[in-house]
Amino acid sequence: MNPDDGQDGAATSTTAELDARSLLRRPSAFVPPLLSLVACALVVGYVAYHGATGEADEGAAAHLWQLLMVAQIPVSGFFLIKWLPRAPRPARLIIALHLAAALVALAPVYFLHL
Repeated sequence: MNPDDGQDGAATSTTAELDARSLLRRPSAFVPPLLSLVACALVVGYVAYHGATGEADEGAAAHLWQLLMVAQIPVSGFFLIKWLPRAPRPARLIIALHLAAALVALAPVYFLHL
C-alpha cells in the first residue's frame, strides 16, 4: 500500500481482496466439504459396525450417503456461479477442496465395493 494514495490503511472488503480463507467462511464454500465428510463418516461407521459386506438391499445408510452426496451439487454450483467470476483464484481452490472431499467420500464405497 502506498502512503500517498489517500487511504488510511484500513482494510476494505472488496471482492478483489478476497482470499481462499475468507471465502471459505461462506456457507456455500464450507457446506459441500462438510457434507462429504459426514458421508464418509457414515460409510466408515457402517463398515465398522456391520462389516464390508455387500448386501442385495440397500439400507438406510446407503440412502443417506446418496442424499448427502447429491445435496452438494446445487450448493457447489451456486458457489461456482457466484464466486468464480468475482474471485477466480480463491474460488478455484475452494472448488478443488469440494472435489477432493467428494473423492474422499467416494473412495471407501468404491474400494470396498459397497
